[in-house]
Amino acid sequence: VQLQASGGGLVSPGGSLGLSCAASEGIFTLTLMGWYRQAPGKQRELVAIANSGGGTNYADSVKGRFTISRDNAKNTVSLQMNSLKVEDTAVYYCYAYSNVGNMNYWGKGTLVTVSS
Repeated sequence: VQLQASGGGLVSPGGSLGLSCAASEGIFTLTLMGWYRQAPGKQRELVAIANSGGGTNYADSVKGRFTISRDNAKNTVSLQMNSLKVEDTAVYYCYAYSNVGNMNYWGKGTLVTVSS
């Protein structure tokens, strides 16, 4: 499975930005899909994850501001980011996990810069 992320860019603090990730094939076998991020000098961290049953989980730092959604028909997972803060600046990576073969998949990162 290949994951292609898009939608990064520059946004002012308080602004909104949406990220989208398209999978190269059907995502029905992908137990988890979500987003991680890595800020300069920091470790990669989970942002939001959605399971195949519709359940979601968010990092405390983004709860109430970010919303993850997955569309199995379109093989996509999206992240709507609102009320962005400077500390949200990072490279965002699309991630997927399949319990078929216990496989982890990563997309190439997309840079999100929150700056005035």
